[in-house]
Amino acid sequence: MSQAMGMDFDTLRQAMADNQEQPEGPARNARSEQLLVEAEKLNIPLAVIEALGHQLKVYNYSSEKDKMFVPFARLLRMWDERPEDFDEYETHSLHWVFKWMSAGMLDQPHIPLASIEKWLGEMEHRYRLAGHSERAVRGAEFSVAAHVGDLARAERAYTAWLAADRDTMADCHACELHSQGWWQAERDADEEALELWRPVLEGEYTCAHEPHTVLASSLLPLLRLGRPDEARAHHLRGFRLVRPMESMRGAYADHVEFCALSGNEARALELLAERPAYFTDSGDPRSKLDFMAVTALLMDRVTELGLGDQPVPGPAGRTWTASGLAVHARGEALSLAALFDARNGTSYVSERARGRIDQRPLVERLPLGVRSRSARQVPRSGSASASASASASAQSSAAVVESGVGSDPSSLSALLAEARRLSATRSPDAVEAWATVARAAEGRELDVRDRAEIADHAAMERGPEGIELFHEAAELYAEAGDPGEALAARARAAYVLALTGGPEEALATVSELHEGVLALLADGGTGVSQAASVLVGRARILMRLVQEDASEDESGATASGAADSGAAGDEVVRAAEAAVRELLTLAEPHVSDVRMASRAAEARAMLGELAAHAGDAEAAAELLGQAAEAFVAAGLPWFAVEYESRLAGIAGHLGDAEGAERAARAALEHAGPRLEPMGHAQLHLQLAEVLGSTGQSGPAAEHALEAAHWADEAGEGPTLGAWARHQLGGFLLRQGRWAEAAEILESALPDLTADMHGDGAIVQTRWWLGDCLTELGEHRAAAEHWLRAADIAEHWPEQRDHAMLAHLAAEALGHAELPAQAEQAYARAGDLWRSLGNVHGLIRSLRARAWVALRTDSGLDGARELMSAAVRECEEGLRTVSSSVGAEAVEGSDAAEARHRLVAELGHTHRQFGDLVARSVPDDAEEALAHFTQAVSVFASLGDDALDARTGAELAAGWLEADLLRPSAAAARARAVLSAYAGVDGETAEARRAEAENMLGVMEKQRDE
Repeated sequence: MSQAMGMDFDTLRQAMADNQEQPEGPARNARSEQLLVEAEKLNIPLAVIEALGHQLKVYNYSSEKDKMFVPFARLLRMWDERPEDFDEYETHSLHWVFKWMSAGMLDQPHIPLASIEKWLGEMEHRYRLAGHSERAVRGAEFSVAAHVGDLARAERAYTAWLAADRDTMADCHACELHSQGWWQAERDADEEALELWRPVLEGEYTCAHEPHTVLASSLLPLLRLGRPDEARAHHLRGFRLVRPMESMRGAYADHVEFCALSGNEARALELLAERPAYFTDSGDPRSKLDFMAVTALLMDRVTELGLGDQPVPGPAGRTWTASGLAVHARGEALSLAALFDARNGTSYVSERARGRIDQRPLVERLPLGVRSRSARQVPRSGSASASASASASAQSSAAVVESGVGSDPSSLSALLAEARRLSATRSPDAVEAWATVARAAEGRELDVRDRAEIADHAAMERGPEGIELFHEAAELYAEAGDPGEALAARARAAYVLALTGGPEEALATVSELHEGVLALLADGGTGVSQAASVLVGRARILMRLVQEDASEDESGATASGAADSGAAGDEVVRAAEAAVRELLTLAEPHVSDVRMASRAAEARAMLGELAAHAGDAEAAAELLGQAAEAFVAAGLPWFAVEYESRLAGIAGHLGDAEGAERAARAALEHAGPRLEPMGHAQLHLQLAEVLGSTGQSGPAAEHALEAAHWADEAGEGPTLGAWARHQLGGFLLRQGRWAEAAEILESALPDLTADMHGDGAIVQTRWWLGDCLTELGEHRAAAEHWLRAADIAEHWPEQRDHAMLAHLAAEALGHAELPAQAEQAYARAGDLWRSLGNVHGLIRSLRARAWVALRTDSGLDGARELMSAAVRECEEGLRTVSSSVGAEAVEGSDAAEARHRLVAELGHTHRQFGDLVARSVPDDAEEALAHFTQAVSVFASLGDDALDARTGAELAAGWLEADLLRPSAAAARARAVLSAYAGVDGETAEARRAEAENMLGVMEKQRDE
């Protein structure tokens, strides 16, 4: 208040303008009240009128809309008493806000409908007296009729509204189109609604609250029309616009509703948590009704999903559960609706509120890309876990039999038969089928063979704890008279031992088993399948040893020195290759048996891994491709996934983009529904990265989105999910989808850590965010991200990124009207460019600093010195590059090209120097003219390559000649431009010729005068 004391009218106006730029909310409203007090002290009627108009505006765009009637009533009284006190602008504003009063009255259920109808008549009368079209009046009548449910009257008013002429009282195009589209959507004409909204969505028409509300209103129509990708984009783009605006509770509610109906309940809960005041703000009852209705809808959804006891955000003062808030929100919404209906004399508002609360989901799952902190606390059928789906599939064939097993041996036999069938076909459902057998067999007498198989398969799903159970199974197999299967079970135990830290012991064990099973096979004591099981176990163990040796070599940690390690490693590799080839030789003649086909395919995959270990990527790719094809041919596509994924990586390394994409797509296709969420995330991310590397940003973004979703499902949102979001943001940015990219990147940033993702990912994310925010006009926020990224890059050995980020931050700070901070950032960038020997970066930073200096205490003198420094750097660079030593030092360019670029920099520097002086000292054109003339000369030395730059400087010089009353000189410059573009086509040539012709015409008039 102390700052407002003693204001004159101009100071008051500036204070109101400054307050208008503040965020919506009580603080801005309170300031408007203080400014009205100051206005009243001036004893100037127009000052009070303007202060009342300002107060009315900030009330209207806040949660305290109910306060706007008092300043409007006072304004209207002042108009009726002394209309001459209103200037043209305030007269227009007074009539403009009549529309706000109509909407505001509708929003307040305590204002009688008769009063609203009387107000409509008053508005029509006053508009007619002022000579305005009835378009705004009919629009207001439509709003009243649509609100109370008089649909026939609403249709008549709608038609009359559109038929009336647009004038200065009509709402802006964007707002009108929003209302018209809303009406179409209300009438189930979603396509027509979206067509009406198209110009707003595409940016043809905008205003302070558009496209904010159109984006929000379009969400459910898009879902209903089966256009989920557009709905997602509108949510990400629109929510960024709505989030900071307190007055947009209704649009905010639309976003909560969209999340609740698209399988994103967790994100909807987060949106509620961001706006606790929306539960209680009472200044706009109609938007509160909307908010409480969608809150009830959301809480019903969460409760239906079995989480009624989950804590949720709600009104302050108590702890809420989903089921408790569902009851409270429904009661609040319907109570408010009843107040409106009592006022309106209809039941229409309550019917609409109930319909909104009772909506059903429009899609089961729509990944949004952003991470919800509480995501996946909300389970849902069919999508929360692919493994759950797989488990259900696995049990489907056995569950019916199991349910009736009882004491019926035939039922248990059926379960056993099904489990053996699944095992024989290498189905991933076999483990669950054997678990079903085990449950059904509890307390039953089984023969020894059955017990052996149950123990064997139980061991397979127990990991390290299964070793003893494998041995038990082996004993049972031996007791059942199947020594080959006993050896196979012991081989499986040995492989588990190798995986859990005992590879040498495991190898010794499996070597004995290997000899034993081959002897049995030779004597006819076992079959090829059992022998292959032992051989594959031995090959896997040796491959494990190869992998461990490779890891030790990479870390440099060996026990007996590098030479010994290398010799030992070679020996292990030779042994592994021999074991794999032995397995392949055994299995290949029997590939008609799916089990043996699987062994042969795995052997080829192992040979591929050995080729990769040896550095032969081409052979590795060929062998892995053969393995994957063999698995698919055998009807076992799920086993191909691992090798197709590996193949995609190797193909990418070889530069075979098509092969990498083909393999990655095959892996995703063959994974099917059985894959765990983490596997889905990894495969989608791999394909996204392959597609992104070939410039297919759209498809890449789709797969990165899926990767982020599945990572969240797997509980890996802060790890793999953050990386997927980082990638997704980059792909969206490359498509120019700035708002969506920003929302995704901001979601990723809190989870990105140097330890997990690396400093580079954090810097890149902030860099991309700066790019996005710049495009969105959020320059200050962009500068913050670039500066924070620069602070990280400051510690990197290579400093180019540091310099680039500092330079970008400086540009953003300049756009954000923070010249002092921009000057500091440009100075930082300049020092870095100098240290890097990048003369072009240095020159451009000096020129930019010169422009910024005009807005700081340095002023014109400081700006001149900086431009002069840029000229000196150009000239010094030219001297350097002209010497042989300098020419050799120019990185990535020969001396001629380097000189050409530096000459161009010199020309641009003189051109900017002239512009700077001409704008700063318009009464003294000589200095600027000298720089323009220098620029023309410099550009001319570059020939046609700098034609456009030269003629631009020539025309600038010509206009200065005209200012100095030198028509002949100016005309000569114009003719030089015309001559330069003789016979040249193109947009620039046409524009230059037109400007030169205009200059000649002006000079002829000047001479005549």
